[in-house]
Amino acid sequence: MNAPLPRLTPADAAPDERLRICFPFSGDSIGGSHISVRGLIGHLDPALYRPLVVTEVPGGMIANFFAGHEQMDDPAAHGLFVPGEAFTLRKFGRTLGGVLPRARFLRRNRVDIVHVNDGRSSANWALPARLAGAKLIWHHRGDPGALGLRLLAPALAHRVLAVSSFALPPAGIWSARNRASVIHSPFDTTLEVDRTRAREALIRELGVSPDTLLLGYFGAFVPRKRPLLFVDMIARLTDARGGPVMGLMFGEARVPAMDIALRRRIAEKGVEDRVRVMGYRTPGPFWIAACDRLVVPAVGEPFGRTLVEAMLVGTPIVAARSGGNVEALEGGVGLLVEPDDAGALARACADPGDVRAMALRARADARARFSEAAHCAKVCAIYEALRP
Repeated sequence: MNAPLPRLTPADAAPDERLRICFPFSGDSIGGSHISVRGLIGHLDPALYRPLVVTEVPGGMIANFFAGHEQMDDPAAHGLFVPGEAFTLRKFGRTLGGVLPRARFLRRNRVDIVHVNDGRSSANWALPARLAGAKLIWHHRGDPGALGLRLLAPALAHRVLAVSSFALPPAGIWSARNRASVIHSPFDTTLEVDRTRAREALIRELGVSPDTLLLGYFGAFVPRKRPLLFVDMIARLTDARGGPVMGLMFGEARVPAMDIALRRRIAEKGVEDRVRVMGYRTPGPFWIAACDRLVVPAVGEPFGRTLVEAMLVGTPIVAARSGGNVEALEGGVGLLVEPDDAGALARACADPGDVRAMALRARADARARFSEAAHCAKVCAIYEALRP
């Protein structure tokens, strides 16, 4: 394992012929965008590109996650955003105090391209990038109706990258659609997990019989991902299926109100003994592999990482026919059901069809479509098109 590199100072940014790519991040929690960017950086040709990671919290989670890569501190990190806040024009206005320091930072460090990967970072760095004369890549991983994508990206972004066709900017007179491309998120397609061993470990932890059907929900407990619908599905399934069923919820609530609502729903449905809140766990693919099905009730999800991770480890998938779920599972490599229908989810989970054959097709499909190398090649083509 490479030793961590020292954090850079402006004097370290000596000129060279490589394209200087800045990846700024806001906040200090790790998500899918950080995983994707780390995979991208690891595949960039060091003879052509020099990536720079910029973090708000020195020595924090994000800084440690990118240990071994060149880093600098955000010159205007003064709590301009509160983690968990939605992006609005008012909150964007609060970033104006950081515009000039960030623009000076980009010029001083001879940054050619600013590649932003989430709404808060886009709000913080889009205008500074343009003022500094750098090209701006707006990598959109969220709702296509996001305010920043609709109002700011058309004015500021040189290119928009969307993780799925669903996440593309809406077409219209004021739109960045004509500068947008779909590039699916990257994954380590060499991923291998012994599903038998993983399942045995989970059975032992739960203390349930080996014939229990283990259904996994993976992700934050937020309305879009429909955690309450997952509980409703378990209640329907246990009524209809003869054998034992266990619903396993891997994740956490981002706000106390959702945690209260989830526990209330579990009690109301009388499934306290059949739903377990497992908390956030890593490595995620191990626990996905331990489940008999990955269940994705999410509606309007741009492109869920757990879907592809399940494909790679061979766990059959049941998902709502909505958003990026349809794109990830195209070609019949997962079971798609009507959104917001607990009964349909339950029936699909109880279906004893040839799920093993479906899972094998899904694994081959994921390896062909979602590799880090393929993702890097597509992103680098965008970099080259923007090269000064």
